[in-house]
This record gives sequence, C-alpha cells and structure tokens, in this order.
Amino acid sequence: MADIHFFTSVTANYIPKARVLAKSVKRNFDHAIFHLVLSDRLPDGIDLKAEPFNSVIHISDLEIPHLDAWIFQHSLVELCTAVKGSAFEYILETYQAEKIVFLDPDIVVLHSLDELSELLDKSSIVLTPHLVAPESSYEAILDNEICALKHGVYNLGFLAIRRSPESLAFINWWRSRLLAFCYDDIPGGLFTDQRWVDLAPAFFNDICILRDKTYNVATWNLTHRQVDLGDSQTYRIESVPVKFFHFSGFDSGDQEIMLGKYAGDNQALFQFREWYILELKKEGQQELGGLSCMYDHYSNGEKIPNAHRILYRSRIDVIQAFPTPAVVTEDGNCYYHWVKAWEKEAAVSGCDPYLLELENKLLAVQNERDSIVNSNFWKVTRPLRELAHWLKMTFS
Repeated sequence: MADIHFFTSVTANYIPKARVLAKSVKRNFDHAIFHLVLSDRLPDGIDLKAEPFNSVIHISDLEIPHLDAWIFQHSLVELCTAVKGSAFEYILETYQAEKIVFLDPDIVVLHSLDELSELLDKSSIVLTPHLVAPESSYEAILDNEICALKHGVYNLGFLAIRRSPESLAFINWWRSRLLAFCYDDIPGGLFTDQRWVDLAPAFFNDICILRDKTYNVATWNLTHRQVDLGDSQTYRIESVPVKFFHFSGFDSGDQEIMLGKYAGDNQALFQFREWYILELKKEGQQELGGLSCMYDHYSNGEKIPNAHRILYRSRIDVIQAFPTPAVVTEDGNCYYHWVKAWEKEAAVSGCDPYLLELENKLLAVQNERDSIVNSNFWKVTRPLRELAHWLKMTFS
C-alpha cells in the first residue's frame, strides 16, 4: 500500500495534542508520513529526532505573500486554519504526495485507516458532514443542526484528497479563499475554513461525502452514534470499530459539557476522555500547554487585542502604511502607536472607536448606494425595472 501524507496545523501550545494524534495515526497506518505545520516558533529543548513528526513545516515555508501583515490579520484559531490550503499545496509540490489527509490536532485515530486509503483510490476529495441524520429534539436542533448551519455543513477537522485535476483545482480555489477570507465572522457568513467548503460539492466533481458513522465521532453527532467498548477494548458503533474520535472544544470545556449532555451514562466515553487527559500529560501538556504564541503579542510584549487585528484588516490604507504591524518602533511610526492614538482620539470625543468605525463603513455603503441611485444609468433604466416588477407581480 502506498504512503499517505498526514498533517495537522498548530501553534506551539498544541504540540502535546499533535504528538498524541501523530502516534495514533502511525499505530493504525503503517504507511503514514506525518507533518506538523507550525505557525509559531519551535519551543526550546525539543529534539525533532525524538518526535513522531516526519517533518515540521513552518508558516514561513508556505510562501504566503506579505506574511507579516497577513499573520497579523488573524486570531490564532483563524491563523491555524488559514494555512491549511497552502499546506496542502506545499505537501503536494514538495513531497509529490499522491494522497494527503488533514486531521485536527485534537483527534485520536483508533483503528486501521486502510479503508480510507482505498476510498481515496475511488474519490479525489473526501469530506465528513457534522451530521448524517436529522435531530429529533428541539435542544439538539439548536445545539447541532443550527450550529452546523452557522459553522459549516462539513467538519474540516478532517479532509482527505488524492492527487487529480479535480482535487488540485479544489485546493487552488480553497487556498485562495483562505488567504483572503479565513475569519471567524459568522454574522458575515464566514467561519474560518469551513463555510467555504459548503460550496465545494457545487463547484467540484469526484467528491465523496462520507456518511460512515465511525468517522469523525464527536459530541455534536452522539445523538445518532452509540459508542460502546467491545470485549477487545475496541470502541465501536453498531459493532463497527470507530476510526477516529474528535475532542473538539476540549480546552474551552465545551467538550466536557456536551459530553455530559449527549453521552448520558455512557461510561466508555467518559473513560476515553480520562485516557486522553493522561496521554496529553505524558506528551508535555503541563510544560507546553500554557505557551504563548509568538504572533500573539506586539514586539514590546503587549498582547494584541483582536479588535486591533479586525481594524487593521479592514483598512487597506493602514495595511499599506504599516506592512509589519506587530513591530513597535521608538520613533512612533508604527501601527501600534497609530492605533493607540486613534483609540485615544475617539475616546476624547466620547465615542466607542470600533463602533465609530462600523458607522463609517455603513456611511460609505450608504453613500455608494446614493451615487448609484442618482446616476444617469439608474435613471435611464428605471422603466425596465418597473416593467420587470409589473411582470413579476402579474405572473407570480
């Protein structure tokens, strides 16, 4: 069986999770090559020869244009998802990989992935939906179905591709969207890398929507996936071994809350959670889990507020003026001093500066609308619009 390249994307504090993941992949697939994509500095004292990673791919390896400015525009979660398309492309080109699988760092592989390799022989792209069956309770609809509508139909904690013209076109499209629009902005129709892939089945062929309940098991789909622990200490669903489990929301506490809500008295899942906590401890969670990302602070050590990132990416003039926004200079000619002065000036006028910025954007949109309405083109085409409205009202 041919090699499969696996990768995950992390900052340094997620290395313990990535270790657990990489070891679980290699236990269950003999032909795995595992890459760690790191958007951070490598912590001191790490011996890469002793790590379960075949390579470490740094964000600077991905040839992302205007990297300093681009990084600054993203929160850490946004950053680790925004690099995924570029990482797929890098692994395809650098290692001439034929099959690539992305897995979130908070996943554990529990069974042979030979079946997945065979599936990739037949399909160019493999996706797993968050849900494969309708919910029946009002609460589960809110927690799971509406949540999927907000965050994306497919869970991009897993994505597999086989090299083909269709998958290359998909990766090229997805990469370009993530470079420009990988933000946690649900009101604006975005949720990092996931919402984009809702469009993939409409744009691309040869996609397998994998509805197998044993893949990507997580708290959001436990209402339809009864997990039990068999005699051979194998986690199963309807007598079929679970392929991999996703501990999404583990650090925030959401995973524990939702497990308590939807696992009921299923002690196998609570025991599995305890096993995961012990494995993370073995892999250095206490030492590395609290590390701060190098991109989380200005060069003077001050933490970068997310509002500073959002303001920066919304102002093309500011991006052009300050191409290295995290660098604080003594002469004051830097983004840090500019945004501090901007906040101070707004505060003196008694305004919330960020609310004021939104109001300015709204005003710009209204002005653009007014310019269209008052244009000669709009006036000339008015009879056509009125005719179209009359036809719609008459024949609808």
